[in-house]
Amino acid sequence: MADKLELIPVTEWGFFTLPRPMVIAGPCSAESERQIMETAEGLASFGIHVFRAGIWKPRTHPGCFEGVGAKGLPWLQRVQREFKMKICTEVASAKHVRECLDHGLDMVWIGARTTGNPFLMQEIADALSGTDIPVLVKNPMSPDLDLWIGALERMNRAGVRKLGVIHRGFSTWQDIPYRNDPGWRVAIELRALYPELPFFADPSHMGGDRKYLLELSQRAMDLGLEGLMIESHCQPEVALSDAKQQLRPDDLRILLGEQIVVRDADSQAADYRENINHLRADIDVIDENLLNLLKERMDISRRIGQYKKDHNIAILQLTRWDSLLDEVLQKGGRSGLGEEFLRALFNDIHEESVRIQNEILWTKE
Repeated sequence: MADKLELIPVTEWGFFTLPRPMVIAGPCSAESERQIMETAEGLASFGIHVFRAGIWKPRTHPGCFEGVGAKGLPWLQRVQREFKMKICTEVASAKHVRECLDHGLDMVWIGARTTGNPFLMQEIADALSGTDIPVLVKNPMSPDLDLWIGALERMNRAGVRKLGVIHRGFSTWQDIPYRNDPGWRVAIELRALYPELPFFADPSHMGGDRKYLLELSQRAMDLGLEGLMIESHCQPEVALSDAKQQLRPDDLRILLGEQIVVRDADSQAADYRENINHLRADIDVIDENLLNLLKERMDISRRIGQYKKDHNIAILQLTRWDSLLDEVLQKGGRSGLGEEFLRALFNDIHEESVRIQNEILWTKE
């Protein structure tokens, strides 16, 4: 069972101004002092209060630009002094944490590669113990909710109370338009478990291309997330890392101020409350019917498992399952149901059916 997190509300961090969204913006990487100051000036001009820049860059291949290192931290301090902005960067080791604390950074975040490594997470948690600095934890590379929760628990047990998360999507082998699979379902599950946890989306890394920033940012707002971390560069076309996904400050101003629609968390209007309650009651009835149907389906799976056991037949019949899934996707598509949703739903149902049949197979009579 997941630990209950002890959190200080984000409204008490002294970082963000209302209304939503809370925004963290800045270049993927700190490349030069001039680039940092020019970008920060552009962002500060329309009210961005929290500035981000990568100092150490985890790269897949050696020889790529891996960040300027600690020499870039004084550049961030200058942003802090001259523009009165909060400054933050990614940390991936205890050494990084110590460097950031020594240079007075206001916040740090932990990247997806690091979140998936419990050893590194514990090392970072130990280094942060006894500090008051806010920490944001990105989701791991894979859609492993327990791994994400475990990383948060390590931070919290070390005494980090100003804690939040960044959803940046998941690595995938599938051919999708985005750089990473948005995987909103995992984010929604975490949100349901910890509704008090400040929740940011990172549409830059999720999309991998600035042309997707609006639709992904809007989806985050439609889901009620509190904030966005968006990459912005004064000259994105010459950026040393992730040039394609960064926006000029002026374009980010338009995105935030003119294009994104921020939804209210709730409404107390009488007509809204009455209608929404009626619709939710209808859903409750349908959900109860779904549960009864699922029980009936699994009862049949038990009978199938018994027949297979009696005739010494293997549980998995992949040809049958592939044919059934194709038919489901076709019918669902005609009904306007999303393929990703149907595939996930029926794969889960099939997995449970296999589990039940396997249980029958190994039950002694």
